[in-house]
Amino acid sequence: MPRFLLLLTALLLTGSAYAAAPDAPADTTRLTLPEAEQRFVQNNLALLAQRYSVTAAEAQIVQARLWDNPTVSIEQNTYNPQTTKVLDVTRTGNTAVQVQQLFALAGRRKAAAGVAQQNALVEHFTFEDLLRNLRYQLRTTFYDLYFKQQTIGVYDKEISTFQHTVAQYQSQYDKGNIALKEVIRLKAFLFQLQNERQVLLTDMANEQADFHVLLRDNSGTYYRPVANPAALRDLSLGTYSEQQLADTALVQRADLKARQAYAEQQTQNLRLQRALATPDLAVGYVYDRAGNYIQNYNAVTLGLAVPLFNRNQGNIRTARAQIEGSKALVEQQQLVVQTDVHQAYQLARQADQLYQGSNRDTGDFDRLIGGIEQSYAKRNLTIVEFLDFYESYKNNLLQLNNLRASRVRAFEQLNFAVGRPVFKAE
Repeated sequence: MPRFLLLLTALLLTGSAYAAAPDAPADTTRLTLPEAEQRFVQNNLALLAQRYSVTAAEAQIVQARLWDNPTVSIEQNTYNPQTTKVLDVTRTGNTAVQVQQLFALAGRRKAAAGVAQQNALVEHFTFEDLLRNLRYQLRTTFYDLYFKQQTIGVYDKEISTFQHTVAQYQSQYDKGNIALKEVIRLKAFLFQLQNERQVLLTDMANEQADFHVLLRDNSGTYYRPVANPAALRDLSLGTYSEQQLADTALVQRADLKARQAYAEQQTQNLRLQRALATPDLAVGYVYDRAGNYIQNYNAVTLGLAVPLFNRNQGNIRTARAQIEGSKALVEQQQLVVQTDVHQAYQLARQADQLYQGSNRDTGDFDRLIGGIEQSYAKRNLTIVEFLDFYESYKNNLLQLNNLRASRVRAFEQLNFAVGRPVFKAE
């Protein structure tokens, strides 16, 4: 008997602690998915950083088109022994001035600008792919939180009902009408429900943290996602075939576009390396006041490196190899895209078929729960049968909610695989 009393005391204390713990802070904010996406696009730090990378790459296009700066050099004699003057800048001393401009031949500047343009495209598509990945994380986190809050509602309803039942049987035990072990069994089941609910709240807290990072929000606000149940129910593959979605993905997927832009960048790089094999032309002007065979000497200079040994052979071979490698990466990414769509399409179809074929009407359970409680009160059911029904009732609602969540997640994964939100429920 003392062991039962100790267990009863522990259960009572634990139950009180759970009841007193707040589920969510007072500053709860209801948020729809379009509102969340708008905040995400405006505030996310990872997107902001990648935008700067795009801007930096675009600036390199301007840099590649710039002309080389002219070179100006001045020569002044330091000491004139005939006049014993230091730094003689008069007519008796000598001053020479040379101006030189480098001209790129074989379209080097145009080729360099082409490489920079393709690099900017790679950065742009990398930004779009980052946006695709983070948006998928945002949307799945949003719906996970939404359905877990529905699950919390199931626990809240069952715990509230069961707390009333426990209170009644505690009163009956105090009057000596029932055995202590029956009250202990009821309180143990109540504790199990409260513990499962707390584990779910912990998972939700972690997802709330991810949600805050995605939205760049450090205010501590508790977000309560709001969705349209009817729109979620109406999600359907419709007339979309797997091949249609795969073709769309091959056009829309930013990661594939980035691979294709990188392949074109390597083609432009080969043009640049071939242009670099042609030496640049240096054109200059020289003025020498007294240091040449005549006074006030003027001349034009031309300079050109003779490509006898270095014709940029190694870099050209490297560029050719990089082109072939980039082509292989494009083919691989195309295969990845098609495989992603195939797997996501099959998962979405299976999840939707399971959902459409399941009995989603919980009215029978809701109507039956009252009769079960009355039957148990009249002692027509044993405590084992009573708790088994409650366990079945809870599991049915939880599995149904998990099925809804898995189905929506499968459609979001298909959107992610296609590269744009084809299936939307907002």
